[in-house]
Amino acid sequence: MNRLADTDPETIRISIDTKATINVGEYSRGGRSRGLKSVKALDHDMCPKVKLVPGGILEPVTGRSFLFFGTSYKTSDFIVDGLQLWLKERKQEFGGLKQLVINMDNGPECSGRRTQFLLRLIKFSDETGLCIRIIYYPPYHSKYNSIERYWAGLEKSWNGYLLDTVDTVIRRAGNFLWKGLRTSARLLDGVYEKGIKVCGDEKVELEQRLQRSTTLHWWDITIQPKAVNL
Repeated sequence: MNRLADTDPETIRISIDTKATINVGEYSRGGRSRGLKSVKALDHDMCPKVKLVPGGILEPVTGRSFLFFGTSYKTSDFIVDGLQLWLKERKQEFGGLKQLVINMDNGPECSGRRTQFLLRLIKFSDETGLCIRIIYYPPYHSKYNSIERYWAGLEKSWNGYLLDTVDTVIRRAGNFLWKGLRTSARLLDGVYEKGIKVCGDEKVELEQRLQRSTTLHWWDITIQPKAVNL
């Protein structure tokens, strides 16, 4: 599917993932930086006042990257809001786009069983008119998801610095180069609640909108946009 998506002019493939929460403050991150003096940092992160949840989108073919940071929880709504913000900033360059192929890990916030995540993607498909195809990597194979290599590069880049303010985190992320391209970094400063799910008849209707693979039921899901009656 990745090869087919990368050669289709009407399809864009992206890789999405979230990472561990960042404690914002003068904390040591175990990295290295160049300078005449070493950076002084706290060796404990006792009761950090501010935390940021990082999410990222990588376009494997072009190397373009987009980071979004939340101040709340890592949820399905947080991930899809980041996806919407990415498309809003990039859609002018996607002439003739008809399909979006998404590579993901089958994590708890975005799995093929997470009803709120699937519901948000259905709405996203209807709003944009795009066919959405989710291609999950199996357990213990997340290293093959392209954005994992991006995360490793970013952590090596900024671990030698003090991420002591929200602005510093956004700026450091935005200064990171991947394949010679600068990262776009944005803040999603909303409140995301945990535990939201779809139940009852709404869940049945949701399932009817999903085209699940007969052989990889939970790992290959296609969402077609609802036709608009003019």
